[in-house]
Amino acid sequence: MREDRVISMLSKFITEGNKVELRTLERMKGDNSERKSKVYNSMIHNILSEDTLEITMPMEKTKLILLPVDSEFDLVFYGNGSLYQCFARIIDRYKSQNIYLLVVELTSNLRKYQRREYYRFSCALEMCARTLEEEEVQAIEKRAPYELTPGLPLKQSVIVDISGGGLRFMSSQRYESGSLIYCSYHLLYKEEERKKFEVIGKVLDSRELENRPGTFEHRVQYYDIDANTREEIIKYIFDEERKHRRKEVYCDKPENEENQENQESQEIQEDAQL
Repeated sequence: MREDRVISMLSKFITEGNKVELRTLERMKGDNSERKSKVYNSMIHNILSEDTLEITMPMEKTKLILLPVDSEFDLVFYGNGSLYQCFARIIDRYKSQNIYLLVVELTSNLRKYQRREYYRFSCALEMCARTLEEEEVQAIEKRAPYELTPGLPLKQSVIVDISGGGLRFMSSQRYESGSLIYCSYHLLYKEEERKKFEVIGKVLDSRELENRPGTFEHRVQYYDIDANTREEIIKYIFDEERKHRRKEVYCDKPENEENQENQESQEIQEDAQL
């Protein structure tokens, strides 16, 4: 009974289907400091006990990543509109009903993860961008009042993931690392209303894709973004994640369960009319 209560408590924060990021911390030889290396994406498959979870084995493109048993990770969960973090160790891995799974043992308490702006949401959003003019860069760096020069040509790009801290996009135009660029895109805002976002970003990295010559991937960090704009972007990300999870849960329901829910919904409507 106690374990059932603990699992129930755990389920208030994280549930089956929640996304999980596994972050490795790698120590360099002769160096006591830790540096972040790889991040793997996974999903909660089942909560087994108060400190044991089944999660899906990470994949890159179409390749399974066989993370070794006894390896330790920093886990970040997306659950119920918030992020949660803990440390964990892989204690087993296997295949069950054609799903490759890892069993992880939580080695620390679950705590709320405050840095929501770093949660990345995969997407495919159209964006227009250009490199800032020298006068614009100088004004921004001096934090002086400025207006962007109107009418300058913009290059089409596609955002492939977005967070409250920045974005990653693909473009046929290469932007130099360290440069400041103007980014313009639209996000859904209040039901079907689309809102335009215009932000300045600093290019952290730029590389040509090996399998797509002439296409460049860029990682961009927002530069001096105001708090309200950042919160609106984060709200969009969490709203979209919630919609996706609802669709996944609905699609996975057995037909008889779906029919039962429809019948219950009809009965509630009839009772309300009475």
